[in-house]
Amino acid sequence: MTRVRVGLTGGVASGKSTVSAILRDLGAVVVDADRLAREVVAPGTEGLAEIVEAFGPGVLTASGELDRPAMGAVVFADETARRRLEAIIHPRVRRRGAELEAAAGPDAVVVHDIPLLAETGQGGAFDAVVVVDVPVQTQIERMVAERGMSRADAEARVAAQASREDRRAVATYVIDNTGTLEDLRDRVTEVFEKLVSTGSAVG
Repeated sequence: MTRVRVGLTGGVASGKSTVSAILRDLGAVVVDADRLAREVVAPGTEGLAEIVEAFGPGVLTASGELDRPAMGAVVFADETARRRLEAIIHPRVRRRGAELEAAAGPDAVVVHDIPLLAETGQGGAFDAVVVVDVPVQTQIERMVAERGMSRADAEARVAAQASREDRRAVATYVIDNTGTLEDLRDRVTEVFEKLVSTGSAVG
């Protein structure tokens, strides 16, 4: 068997984190881009220093950490600012992800959990792409119920991401997450077994 590189993505509130956790339980090596994005801008990092240089000290908390709500307010409505921030964070995240992948076993299923996989055109970089899928209405209802967001804010978050159709277009496997947790676990297990057999076929 040979290593299988998998991209995992899904819209906000689709349940991607749950799928990621199930894959980890099944034995996959999960590289979490969101967690790495926090690591590469932690206090004392070059990444944070570069952000302060680009956006000023107003994006820091009193304790010197990145103030995510303040940073979000700067980039959410300003595409130029968002691209500038991404140019600082994304290359560092990819480098760190590559290091973690290199440390995985030669026959591992390595899952890169990437929220913006479709938006950043990374689908072709993987042996398979797994998309966690729910209807837009479900995403909005979950954000309102579970995160306390207003419907308008929830709709804006969904609109800022790739469309459901765009994500499905890059999928090798689609995982529907409109059923129970047990249904989800069954489907993820089925997909994981296919990924393992992909590695066996390649190897």
